[in-house]
Amino acid sequence: MKEPIVVGINDTGANDAAVTWAMHRAAALKLPVQLVHAVDDRWMAESFAYNEMANKAATELLIKAKAHAAGVEPKVEVRTVLISGTAGYALRKRSKKASLVVIGSGTHVRPGGRLTDRALQIASVAVCPVAVVGEETVHNRHGVIVGVDGSEESTQAVAFAAAEADREGQELTVMHAYPIPGAWLQRGLPESSFGEQFMEEERLVLAETVAGLAEKYPDLVVHRVLATDPPAQALAEAASTAKLLVLGSRGGGGIKRLLLGSTAHAVLAQLACPTIITRIRRVKKSK
Repeated sequence: MKEPIVVGINDTGANDAAVTWAMHRAAALKLPVQLVHAVDDRWMAESFAYNEMANKAATELLIKAKAHAAGVEPKVEVRTVLISGTAGYALRKRSKKASLVVIGSGTHVRPGGRLTDRALQIASVAVCPVAVVGEETVHNRHGVIVGVDGSEESTQAVAFAAAEADREGQELTVMHAYPIPGAWLQRGLPESSFGEQFMEEERLVLAETVAGLAEKYPDLVVHRVLATDPPAQALAEAASTAKLLVLGSRGGGGIKRLLLGSTAHAVLAQLACPTIITRIRRVKKSK
């Protein structure tokens, strides 16, 4: 059975955009969709009538979301799932057997403000890639942007983004953004020598990251971009007219798994377009 796309449903009003985006993707990839809502009942007692009311409201929320999904892509198989617990717990559990988890943003305190714990928690703990979808229009947008920094996480993000761009017939922009080192780091170094060496190292990072794409995707147009702005700022500006932004995340185990990464964290806080946070895939070594 094909792994479904899991959509986190809540009562913030951010559902429609997330469901619509997920349904179009599911139709294109011929995947089923699961609409998941979690009722956080940790503080409830079974004797409370509110427990029944909360579950009734949750069921109605899922019914409404399913009706919207059917209106978007009526041929896609859709299931609703109601789980007790936190949203992070519910979606992490479902992410173990999902191709993608999709959540609506709808969580800004103010324009450019921080995200609530819910979106950041889910993007941090999910096992599969996580897409965060805002309510901005997706029409008249073009291109897939991927941010890189030379890490294993970003290299795998490029592989994911290239496959997306090739499938969608979009051009791929691979962006490596790095702030210029402070003046105190440059002290004592010849200006021209320092600048040339620094730029050459960053060009090498970018070149190594995209190596092999031309052979695997001969028809894919790939743009390499070096930017000297802070990474989150450069990516947000580039993604303002893009169809999709892809970022890698620290995805190991233990404490490391819970670290989303400062750039991904900042980008989600100023969401410019649908953004996918990929998860690193560890290759098991043969004994």
